[in-house]
Amino acid sequence: MKTGKIIQVLGPVVDVSFEDEELPAIKDALEVKNGDKKCIMEVAQHIGNHTVRCIMLASSEGLCRDMEVTATGSGIKTPVGEQTLGRLFNVLGEAIDGGEPLKDAPEWVIHREHRHLKTRIRQKKS
Repeated sequence: MKTGKIIQVLGPVVDVSFEDEELPAIKDALEVKNGDKKCIMEVAQHIGNHTVRCIMLASSEGLCRDMEVTATGSGIKTPVGEQTLGRLFNVLGEAIDGGEPLKDAPEWVIHREHRHLKTRIRQKKS
């Protein structure tokens, strides 16, 4: 996985610089260790000079320049399926209803391609 360094923190907006020219894709998730917490940010823009601009999905308090950031290589994923029915999750797929964390639940990227309505209607009829 690619690693980069934080070069600027402006509230929920974080700029991350990578050494190589291959930057994480827009909508990819990046992780940074902030104390004992793993914080997630999402790439929003390529701003040049091997730098991406990201949006934090939690508080950016405690982040500072030169902290190491890891590119996950995919977008933010959340659990789906029968196990999620009746449960409450945040956008990162973490249970917020006080229940047990899900184990072995399939996960889908939150920014995946949608299925066209015609396709869904055909599948319901068959």
